[in-house]
Amino acid sequence: MKDKTYYTTGEFANRAKVSIRTIRYYDKQGILKPTHMSESGYRLYTDSDFAKLQKILSLKLLGFSLDEISDITRNDNDHDYIKHSFALQLQLVKKKIEQLQLMEQSILETNKVFEEKKEIDWNQIIRLIHITNMEKSLSEQYKNSVNINVRINLHKEYSKNPKGWFQWIYNELHVTKSMKILEIGCGNGELWKVNGDKIPNSCEIILSDISIGMLNDAKENLKNTGNIQYKVIDCHDIPYEDETFDLVIANHVLFYLKDHDKALTEINRVLKKGGYFYCSTYGKDHMKEIDQLVKEFDNRIALSLINLYDIFGLEDGQLELSNYFSDIESLRYEDFLLVNKAQPLIDYIVSCHGNQNDYIMESYNEFYNFIMDKVKKKGNLKITKAAGIFRCKKNETNFI
Repeated sequence: MKDKTYYTTGEFANRAKVSIRTIRYYDKQGILKPTHMSESGYRLYTDSDFAKLQKILSLKLLGFSLDEISDITRNDNDHDYIKHSFALQLQLVKKKIEQLQLMEQSILETNKVFEEKKEIDWNQIIRLIHITNMEKSLSEQYKNSVNINVRINLHKEYSKNPKGWFQWIYNELHVTKSMKILEIGCGNGELWKVNGDKIPNSCEIILSDISIGMLNDAKENLKNTGNIQYKVIDCHDIPYEDETFDLVIANHVLFYLKDHDKALTEINRVLKKGGYFYCSTYGKDHMKEIDQLVKEFDNRIALSLINLYDIFGLEDGQLELSNYFSDIESLRYEDFLLVNKAQPLIDYIVSCHGNQNDYIMESYNEFYNFIMDKVKKKGNLKITKAAGIFRCKKNETNFI
């Protein structure tokens, strides 16, 4: 390489119009390490490091903490990171603009009422507080969405069952014309995107989630899929009349709920007599090889601080559901993963709900090399999948 492609810390800072102190701080925090070190110990940056700095400054402007920026930029040495970086920033800026526009509209409406009536509308003030708090949760919305997408993509890319998980679930739903359907905890709406061409036009589908950020992702994901409504709903208090829906779906949701009795009672209430509730979950062997892998690296790591299948799993979920529904059938999805690349596996591990990042991020390069070596030696890592759904029918008579 030519010498002109390298910049000392001072030259790099001067060209970027930031302080040397800023560059040194980001270096110390581990989010912008120099690309090269000279024989005499000088820290040297290259043109590609300007793209990394731009991404860091953009995320900082959007309100992300340095810890969050560190998580988001950890793979920025991948060959296609610039393309992904701009796609990420564009997505975040769009969300920020949407939320700021909503704040602007709410402030204008509140001020208009005050000018006309000469008194404060406290309901408008409360609404403005909610919108402001929603704006502050941008980073959390993004992280939730990205983590879900990472986990979906690992299964999509490496599952060996030719019929994907969402295709399989949809086939088991037996959706027919004019059905009214509610999905609880819809996430990014992948179930409906994958099966969009199969949905009868006469169906009315309501996708719900407790997170407005997740609903926005679902809207974006399904912008070409018609006749779908989106609502923020807490399934402990479903805002619909008794016997409204033919189907209610909860895909990997029940083990996250605070009050199973309240939620399942509500689901039973809004189902029509003879309607069906479909809920998916995991078994105790699900992805067990990944758990064994991270514990080999550091036995303090737990990818989930609570085993979700202990809360609601394939082994004992039917017993709990029998208190609310009849004719309960357990259906297993036969599949496994065969993973031959390290990066998707690393991304999956980092996306989990446990304590892994407390131990991985402080020695990320070591962890990265550990996973790379495992994949290289084995060629393919076979990973068990233990997942399925319960199909539950609401009795013609009041069951509860």
